Amino acid sequence: MMECVLYISVPGMGECYQEPGKDRGFGMNTSFGAVIVAAGKGSRMGTRESKQFLQIGGRPIVVHTMDIFNQLPWLQEIVLVTGRDDVARCEEWVKEYGLDKVSAVISGGSERQESVYQGIKQLNTEWVMIHDGVRPFVTHDEIHSCRETALREGAAVLGVPVKDTIKQVNVQGLITATPERHSLWAVQTPQAFRLSDLLAAHESAQQNGFSGTDDAMLLERAGLPVAVAEGKYTNIKITTPEDLEYAAFLKYKKV
Repeated sequence: MMECVLYISVPGMGECYQEPGKDRGFGMNTSFGAVIVAAGKGSRMGTRESKQFLQIGGRPIVVHTMDIFNQLPWLQEIVLVTGRDDVARCEEWVKEYGLDKVSAVISGGSERQESVYQGIKQLNTEWVMIHDGVRPFVTHDEIHSCRETALREGAAVLGVPVKDTIKQVNVQGLITATPERHSLWAVQTPQAFRLSDLLAAHESAQQNGFSGTDDAMLLERAGLPVAVAEGKYTNIKITTPEDLEYAAFLKYKKV
C-alpha cells in the first residue's frame, strides 16, 4: 500500500509535512500504549477473590476493561500488570477473548506505583495511558478526550467536578477548612503522559523515597503541568460491595 505524506501550510512557518505513521502535531510521534493496573487485592470488597477478577455480565471486570482499550484503533499495545499468582489466568483470558493488542501480562510490585513502573518499562511507544483495571465503564469518548488533551498540553488526567462539599478534618475529627468546591475535581483514569516524562518522574520518586497517590502527582512533583479532561461520573472505580452493585446496574442499563 502506498504511504502518503501530508503537507500543511502554516502561517509564519511555511510548509510543514507529516510523516507516515505520525499523528497531527507537525511531525510529533503520537504512538500510544496503555498500562492497565490490576494487581491489587481489594480488601475493602470483602471477598476472597480479588476485585478485578469478580464477574460482571459473565466476564471478569478486568476483561471488560482490557476490551475497551483493545477496540481503540489508534492504540498500539496494552500491558496488563497483575499479581504474580494471577499472570497465568490473565494470559488465558487474553487468548480466550481475543485481546490481540495485549503485548505482555506481567506481575507487579507490592505497591501500585511500583506496578505502574514495571508496566511502563515494557512499552515501546511515545505516549502512555495508565488505567485502573477496575474502571470498566470508561468510554471511548472519554479516552479520546484524555488523549487529545495530553497531546495538546503535554499530560492529562480524566476527572469530574466534585458534587459534595469537601471538608479538611484533623486527627481529632474536627473540621479545619472548607476548600472552594469550584476548584476541586475528583481525578479518575486514564491518565496520559509522554512515556519519557513518566519514566523520569517514577525514577526520581524512587530515588527520593516519594510515594504518590497517582501518576499525575509524580509529574506535578517534577514541575510538569498536567491538564484535566472532563469525564463522566459513571467511570467508577469498583472498590466496595456498593460499587459492585452499581456496576451491575450500569452493565444492565448498557445492555
